[in-house]
Amino acid sequence: MTLWWAIAALCAGCYALKLSGLAAPRWVLEHPVVRRFAELVPVALLGALVAVQVFTEAGELHIDPARTAGLAAAVVALLLRAPFLAVLFAAAAVTALARLLLG
Repeated sequence: MTLWWAIAALCAGCYALKLSGLAAPRWVLEHPVVRRFAELVPVALLGALVAVQVFTEAGELHIDPARTAGLAAAVVALLLRAPFLAVLFAAAAVTALARLLLG
């Protein structure tokens, strides 16, 4: 039952955070520091999520060659300015091929 109370509290906190962002005055949102923060935080969080998913397994550091090859393929596709679906397809295909070849 404690878990459900924690989930309810997190839901309420997320809702309050979203509401505070909508209720913030325009001069706060247009401040250069706030604008820069809002631009950079999603990129940092996504990068951290990718790093955790690629380089950990069961909560420990684990370098999986297939996942690393898929990440490298995604980076190359992004550098070539490929569309998002092409980036996903390239990463998935290279990861699957590496798993097939490496056993």
